Amino acid sequence: MRDTFVKTLSEIAGTDKNVMLVTGDLGFGVLTNFANTFPLQYLNAGVSEQNMTGLAAGMALEGKTVFTYSIGNFPTLRCLEQIRNDVCYHNANVKIVSIGGGFCYGPLGVSHHATEDLAIMRALPNLTVFAPGDLAETSLATKAAYQITGPCYLRLGRGNESCVHDKMPDFAVGKAIPVIMQGDTVLLSTGGILGNVIEAYKILKERKIYGSVYSVPSLKPFDCELIRYLSETSKLIVTVEEHSIIGGLGGAVAEVLAELKGKKPPLIRIGLGDTFSCEVGDQEHMRTVYGLSPDAIAERIYNEVMNGV
Repeated sequence: MRDTFVKTLSEIAGTDKNVMLVTGDLGFGVLTNFANTFPLQYLNAGVSEQNMTGLAAGMALEGKTVFTYSIGNFPTLRCLEQIRNDVCYHNANVKIVSIGGGFCYGPLGVSHHATEDLAIMRALPNLTVFAPGDLAETSLATKAAYQITGPCYLRLGRGNESCVHDKMPDFAVGKAIPVIMQGDTVLLSTGGILGNVIEAYKILKERKIYGSVYSVPSLKPFDCELIRYLSETSKLIVTVEEHSIIGGLGGAVAEVLAELKGKKPPLIRIGLGDTFSCEVGDQEHMRTVYGLSPDAIAERIYNEVMNGV
């Protein structure tokens, strides 16, 4: 995802000299070509994410479109006050890019596990929140963030994410993307876990449970219309996210369902519970430990369906 982001941003920067990329002293192997090609549109702010964000806000208020770039929690939680007060309050044209959402940096421990960012970013006024599911969605979300005048958050994986879409999907801010439409057990996925959700769908299909899969790359604004439709047409709604089940995709769906009248389908939220991810290991290991492997996702849904949820 990060390579796709840099490639897409390079294409944008080549046509708009007001685009700036500011990094927090990392990403050199990935950003070297951008820095060499656009030396006047690239800046290393050093290991100083709070200053990086304030600097970006200032440049944006002078007419620049600024992308800040760092890993995991560093461009978000470390500089939350600057994002809230300098960027969002002033509706500054800053795009916050977090590389390695979820457990991408699993071996580095809980400080690098980005598992609360979506919830916190969703709560900030004026901020559009994207978590694309694959490479195609990453390119489209990057372009959408650029086209929006105002703050955006772009949560990406680190690398090795699967390419789910065989062609560019229809992408609209605030809308989910239908991936598979084959049943009334509905799986909603956000971010790089989409590949595992597709594999879980295949396992369930083999066990005669037929479902539909939607990717939700836009967390804010959110596709409330889809949730209202699913509340009338589905038997079970399942959210899957490499993130806390509090405040992210599961929280967004629950908020919409809670305000709907009448009978509604059950909701299952699959993700990290109300706990820190204290295990250490690569992303695949972390996903297995916290119930986000394809087998674990499928087993959870299968058991719920068999128990008559």
